[in-house]
Amino acid sequence: MDDQEAGKGSDFKPAPSWSTEPLPAPILRRGQPFITTKMPPQLQESTKYRVFLKSIIGVARILQILLGAGLWATIAANKYNGPIHFVLVVTVLFWLLTMAVFFITLLGKQDLVPLVGGDHWLTTNVVHDLVAALLYLPAIGIMVYKTERNTYCNVEHYKHPCPYKAYLAALTFSCFCAATYLFSAIYSSCRKCRGERTVF
Repeated sequence: MDDQEAGKGSDFKPAPSWSTEPLPAPILRRGQPFITTKMPPQLQESTKYRVFLKSIIGVARILQILLGAGLWATIAANKYNGPIHFVLVVTVLFWLLTMAVFFITLLGKQDLVPLVGGDHWLTTNVVHDLVAALLYLPAIGIMVYKTERNTYCNVEHYKHPCPYKAYLAALTFSCFCAATYLFSAIYSSCRKCRGERTVF
């Protein structure tokens, strides 16, 4: 009796090639590393950077840095005296502070800042922005006064140096700086009122 005839009376049926039974799990040898799909640290850091730079507070910080640089560069490039020194001090001071706050937040190093870092970082940002907005108000008043005082030389045939356009540009930068600091202060205050503990 051949194999075909012997198989007719039995209940044995060969498993089809398309069987859907689950395959056995792979057996790891001792010392063999288990490969996971965890995101590499470098990719995690770059993702965090992009999230901050695209956030509302990140865009506000970038605008504050650019506008502050434009303001103090405009003042420093022209002859200034008297109360404009106050404007320059306020501008440079908060430009430097904003740069520090921006990079500390970007790098996630707020926990290393003593006293005002860690869980207090959001409150620190609110205080920083409020103080900046308040100090920019008298700076705006000074620039309005100096601009109006030099309107007389804004004529076509005036032969002497006229700081009117420089003061007008500085006034514009001052207004935008105050507006961005006030906006970021309100935004961070709203986050704190909602119970948030992070800047973004």
